[in-house]
Amino acid sequence: MDMDLLLVDDEEGIRTVLSLSLADAGYRVHSARTGEEALAVFDRVRPSLVLTDIKMPGMDGIELLERLKSRDPDVEVIMITGHGDIDLAIQSIQREAADFVTKPINDAILNIALKRARERLDLRRRLREYTTNLEQLVAEKTRELVRAERLAAAGQAAAGMAHAIKNIAGGLEGCIFLLEQGLRQDRRNYLEQGWEMLKSNVEKIKDLSLALLDYSRPEELKPRPVDPAGPMEEVAALMRPRAAELGVELALEKAPGLPKIPLDPQAMHRCLLNLVVNALDACSGEGVNRPCRVELRVEPESGGGVRYVVRDTGPGMDTQTMDLLFTLFFSTKGGAGTGLGLASSRKIVEQHGGSLDVESAPGKGTSFFVRLPAPGPRGAGAGGGGKN
Repeated sequence: MDMDLLLVDDEEGIRTVLSLSLADAGYRVHSARTGEEALAVFDRVRPSLVLTDIKMPGMDGIELLERLKSRDPDVEVIMITGHGDIDLAIQSIQREAADFVTKPINDAILNIALKRARERLDLRRRLREYTTNLEQLVAEKTRELVRAERLAAAGQAAAGMAHAIKNIAGGLEGCIFLLEQGLRQDRRNYLEQGWEMLKSNVEKIKDLSLALLDYSRPEELKPRPVDPAGPMEEVAALMRPRAAELGVELALEKAPGLPKIPLDPQAMHRCLLNLVVNALDACSGEGVNRPCRVELRVEPESGGGVRYVVRDTGPGMDTQTMDLLFTLFFSTKGGAGTGLGLASSRKIVEQHGGSLDVESAPGKGTSFFVRLPAPGPRGAGAGGGGKN
């Protein structure tokens, strides 16, 4: 067994007899005459079991029990009582004593009390081991899940990239065919069509490469206090000619008196530009009710932040499309889009400590919401470093 046990009793004869009996039973016995001496021995030895008289001069057994439990809640304390001390014994049980035995001490009864205390200690030990093993198992399974999710994400990204490259390759095959036919048949119109297709697909390759580089590059944000309406105003001014060309009404509304917030204006400009371009593309597709409208809004957010809204009255999206909207290389524009714009926008917003959400329904248009938090206590509302 080889277990440390602290025996506390002010009577030397009881200590001597019990020490010999307990040592024969396999315990390493440490003894003390008073409560104060018992605490000193306990601090030095840290026994798992304590057997103490309930009535002692100075610190009694009840107080010793409380002070032992405050040092180590797991220690098992058995009280020794006289026949007239049953009320005190009950009080000790209420204070989490393991058991009590009465004088004169019967060895069989004491052994039963000690056995129960050891069983409680063993159960507590096994529970700790089980909890530790369970925590380790959860941590291991979590790591495996993260690895699996990363592999799945990488596979999904590779599949998306392969699909995008396949679309471009198909376009290049078409332009090669036209150029070959134009050369063989001396057909200038074939040569012109093939040349235009070639230029278009080269532009797609360039856009895809730049978008990949932009998305994968760890960007260092450079936040500074700015008027949050500034990036949206710049985007609106940039896209108004494009909106007029498409016959789309582009309207900007900004709340008055918006406070400055820390953000990277160039990064936020790119984020909002992606959203506005998507909204204009949605309004320029087939089957769109005319006139189509794109509304841009900058307004205060509850809690002191700011919210950008990009809303279009285009065809809207179903739930399945919305679930894939921020997936790398997924595009609602077919072969015309890289599928990286919205993923890049979300990344920029999250680097600022904000969120990018979307609401849409078929036939009811689409709304994107960029929510940026208020400045923190040290005046740094944006994420800053942005290395992820």
